[in-house]
Amino acid sequence: MVEVNALGRQLVIDAWGCGELDDEEKVKSFLEECVRACGATLLSMDTHRFSPQGISGIAVIAESHISVHTWPEYSYAAIDVFTCGKKVEPYNAIDVIKRFFSPARMTVNEVKRGISVETLC
Repeated sequence: MVEVNALGRQLVIDAWGCGELDDEEKVKSFLEECVRACGATLLSMDTHRFSPQGISGIAVIAESHISVHTWPEYSYAAIDVFTCGKKVEPYNAIDVIKRFFSPARMTVNEVKRGISVETLC
């Protein structure tokens, strides 16, 4: 028998047709709300505004990180929600994305991180 264990889960989310993506305060609020919705513990947060447009932001959480990178000129946001442990639910970020950015469409891919495969006897 083979047992597969992962140390963490990472949601790689592409959001297209988004509303306002060039408001730095909105991006900060988005990250804070994602942390709360997922049940994570915020350690620090940082954002950066690009010229002429676009914002990158990251929330470092005790359970890993949540990040967002925006391309307002394409109405596109790339979002990662990487968590470890059993108490955090990364999929709760999806409703937050919908509420903050109103994407026309999204793709969500889950990546298992730190997989170890052990053969049990």
